[in-house]
Amino acid sequence: MADDRRAQWLRGVLDLCVLAELERGESYGYGVARALEELGLGPVPGGTLYPVLGRLERAELIRSRWVESASGPPRKYYAMTPPGVELLARERGEWAVFAGRVGTALGAEAAR
Repeated sequence: MADDRRAQWLRGVLDLCVLAELERGESYGYGVARALEELGLGPVPGGTLYPVLGRLERAELIRSRWVESASGPPRKYYAMTPPGVELLARERGEWAVFAGRVGTALGAEAAR
């Protein structure tokens, strides 16, 4: 049940997590998924990640380019665009406020 709940939470903020990861630098889809998993967010399957990348690209928040790979087929690399940087900065503030309110609702303040 905890894994299902975590997946639901992640679905709600995955766009922002992907943007934040791409803010660190250009990456291909599997690299983004691996980085998010290493951060402790759990596995992000391709069937979940690639629609997010496509949606962010259509919204012009990220851009992509194909890069030849020495170890296989070309990889599609993604990078932030200026509107993506602006959106992420704005949404970080919104997330901080929201997360603080959730923490308060859950009694996190009382636990400190």
